[in-house]
Amino acid sequence: MTTILDPTAERSIAARPRLARPESLDGLKVGLLDIAKSKGDIFLDRLEQRLSERGLEVIRYAKPTNTRPAPTPLYQQIADEVDVVIEALSD
Repeated sequence: MTTILDPTAERSIAARPRLARPESLDGLKVGLLDIAKSKGDIFLDRLEQRLSERGLEVIRYAKPTNTRPAPTPLYQQIADEVDVVIEALSD
């Protein structure tokens, strides 16, 4: 028998349906979330440059540490300020 452990702090599984992806980023504010993993900022710097070249408005955000979920106020701020979010995952 195999036991799989969930590393998150959730006591019960929350079913969250995926949101539909936009057909285009044109006219949308794009949030870039740095989750504090090594070299994620390098990826986001380049991504910000490319999105800005396309005329998109980009807002950067950062988690305080990669070992814990982002604070709820940060999630709320992101939801209030941008239309879509891209997270930097790296290693």
